Amino acid sequence: MPAMSPNTSAQRAPSLRELEHSHAFVERHIGPNDAEIAQMLEVVGHASLDALTDAIVPVGIKSPAPLALPASLTEVQALAKIRAIADKNQVFRSFIGQGYYGTLTPNVILRNVLENPAWYTAYTPYQAEISQGRMEALINFQTLCADLTGMEIANASLLDEATAAAEAMTLAKRSAKSKSDTFFVHDAVHPQTLELLRTRAEPMGIVLRVGTPAEALEADSYGVLLQYPDTFGHVGDYKALADAVHARG
Repeated sequence: MPAMSPNTSAQRAPSLRELEHSHAFVERHIGPNDAEIAQMLEVVGHASLDALTDAIVPVGIKSPAPLALPASLTEVQALAKIRAIADKNQVFRSFIGQGYYGTLTPNVILRNVLENPAWYTAYTPYQAEISQGRMEALINFQTLCADLTGMEIANASLLDEATAAAEAMTLAKRSAKSKSDTFFVHDAVHPQTLELLRTRAEPMGIVLRVGTPAEALEADSYGVLLQYPDTFGHVGDYKALADAVHARG
């Protein structure tokens, strides 16, 4: 869109043609313009970028022919091409289960959070979080949970169910009255959950015992992990078992 002089008395609204971004994408990239390139070439003593390349790249490794690249696309053309590729995708019903289920995300959340560049491009240097937006999402999640439950504090969510299960296992170990090193795990937890528990338990000296819920009380364990519903979709009533486990401390 052409630049407008700040002294212009009447600000002209841009035309639809100017809003179409009909120029090539390369013109929208942040980088040196022609005048800046010419100035840099003058400093290094070369007349063109090709001359600079010839002086740097040895003849033995330089390709004699230019790359066979297609012509550049405008934004409209690029979006149309990407959309045509995306339209080839076929969405099938997933039967994998085991914690992987389709979800419906409200459009207001999708547009204002997940698709909002302010959330996913605000990189936090040297931090484990993918972006500043994700950190803000976590504090919003904690605030919402505190408001809904009436608790004074609420922990942030973890990245996945298996990680949460491992954290529960170690938390129970630190807080349990029992001196046992055995942790009982429902044999119908998701496979990825069980594998992560095994990985985390080994270096900590925790012994995993895997079995049915009915066997939970037979183990001299400091904690019990049950899945509800389990990985096969079964829904059980574990109230009596939970009461018995809690009574044992």
